[in-house]
Amino acid sequence: MTLNLHRFIGDRKFYKNLFLITIPIMLQNALTSVVGLLDNVMVGQMGTENMTGVSIANNLLFVYIIVCFGAVSGAGIFSSQYFGKADYKQMAAAFRMKLYICVAVSVIAVLIFLAWGKDLIALYIHDSQDGIGDIVLTSNASWEYLYIMLLGLPFLGISMCYSSTVRECRVTLPPMITGIIAVLTDLVFNYLLIFGNFGFPELGVKGAAIATVIARITECVLNIAYTHIKAERFEFIKHAYKTFKISGALLKGIALKGLPLVANETLWVISITVATQCYSTRGLSALAALNINTSIANVFNIFFLAMGSAVAIIIGPMLGANKIKEAKETTTKLIFCTFVICIISGSLMALCARPFPDIYNTEPEVKALALKLILLASCYVPFQGICHSSYFALRSGGKTWLTFLFDSGLQWVLYIPLAYFLSHFTNLDVIHIFVLVNCSDIVKCCLSLLFLRKINWAQNIVTKTDA
Repeated sequence: MTLNLHRFIGDRKFYKNLFLITIPIMLQNALTSVVGLLDNVMVGQMGTENMTGVSIANNLLFVYIIVCFGAVSGAGIFSSQYFGKADYKQMAAAFRMKLYICVAVSVIAVLIFLAWGKDLIALYIHDSQDGIGDIVLTSNASWEYLYIMLLGLPFLGISMCYSSTVRECRVTLPPMITGIIAVLTDLVFNYLLIFGNFGFPELGVKGAAIATVIARITECVLNIAYTHIKAERFEFIKHAYKTFKISGALLKGIALKGLPLVANETLWVISITVATQCYSTRGLSALAALNINTSIANVFNIFFLAMGSAVAIIIGPMLGANKIKEAKETTTKLIFCTFVICIISGSLMALCARPFPDIYNTEPEVKALALKLILLASCYVPFQGICHSSYFALRSGGKTWLTFLFDSGLQWVLYIPLAYFLSHFTNLDVIHIFVLVNCSDIVKCCLSLLFLRKINWAQNIVTKTDA
C-alpha cells in the first residue's frame, strides 16, 4: 500500500519545484481569465447582441491562437529537450522556427478573415425560438470587433514565441509579470473605451477590440525587451539572430514531430468552433448562455492548464538529459496531482453556478440556461484535466502522431458527428446535446491513461537532430 501511495504522491521537494513552476503560470492565467471575464461582463452590459457578437468573433480568433500554440509547441518539444542538454545553439534554431511559423500563420489568418470573416460570422447567427436577440445587430457587432482585432494577431504570435521559450528554460515568473501588465492594460482601456469614461470616446465593442490590441502590443514589446536584456540568463537568444538558417536535421525533426501537433491543434480548435456552430442552431439564447458558461469555465480551467504546462516544462528537460525512468515516475505524480486539483476546482465552479449568470445584463431565460450549463461543465473538469496533462506528457516524449489520433482524431470521429447529428436531426435542447457531446471527454480520458501505461512514450528525441 505504501509503495502504491509513493507512486502517486511526491515528496516535499517534488511539490516545491512543482509549485515554483505552476504558481506563476496559474497567477498569470488567473488574472487573464478574470480580466477576460470582466471584459465579457462589460461588453455584456451593452446587451445580448453585443455580448454574443464578441463571443462569435473570439470563437473564430481562437482558431488562430490554437494554431499558433500548436506551431510553438511542435518546436517547443525540441527547445525544451535542448535546454535539458544545454545545447543553446540548437535551442535558438528551434526558437527561429517558432517565429517563422507564427508570422506565416498570422499573415494567412488576417487574409482569411478579411476575405471571409463576415461569411464565417453568419454561420453562427440563427434566430432564437423564443425571439431573444437581433441577428443583424449581433452580426454587425461581431464584424466590428473582429476587424480591429486583426491588427493584434502578429504581435500575439511573436509574443507566444518568446514567452514559451523563456518558460522552456524553466523560468515562469517574467512571462507572468508581462502577462499581468498586458491584462491590466486591457482592463483599463476596456473601461475607458467601451463606456467612454474620463473623457475617452464611447466606442462599445470597437473599444473592447482596441483595448485588446493595445494590450497585445504591450505584452509583445515587454517579452522581447526582457528576453534580450537578460541574454546572460537566456543563452539561446544570443544565437537566435546570428543566422536565419535551420539545419536540415532539425527542420526534418520539427516537421515530423511538429506537423502532427499543428494539425492536431488546428483540427481540434476547428472542431470546437464547429460544435459551437451546432449549438447555435438552438438560437442566440443558447449561444449567449454558452458564452457565459465559457467565461466562468476559463477561470476555473486555469488549474489544469497550468498543470499541463508544468508537465511539459518538467518532463521535457528530463527526457533531453536521458532521465527516462524519472520522467515516467514524475509524470504519474503530476497527473494524479492534476486529478485532485481538478476535483476541487470543478466543485468550486459548481458552487458559483447560481450567482454568476446574474451579473450579466441579459434575459432571464439566458441566465437559467447558463446556470444549467455551468453545473454540467463542472462535472467534466477532472476528465479534461487528466486528458490535458496526459497530452503534454505524450507530446514531450515526441509521440505527436499518437496525440493527434487520440485528441483531434477522436474529436472528429465522435465529438463532431454526435454534435452535428443531435443538433440537425433531433429536437433535443442545447442542455441534452451538451451532456451527450461532452461525454467524449470521458472516452478520451480513458484512452490517454491507457496510452501512458502501455506505450513506450518517454524518449530522448534531440540526439537525432544534432546534425
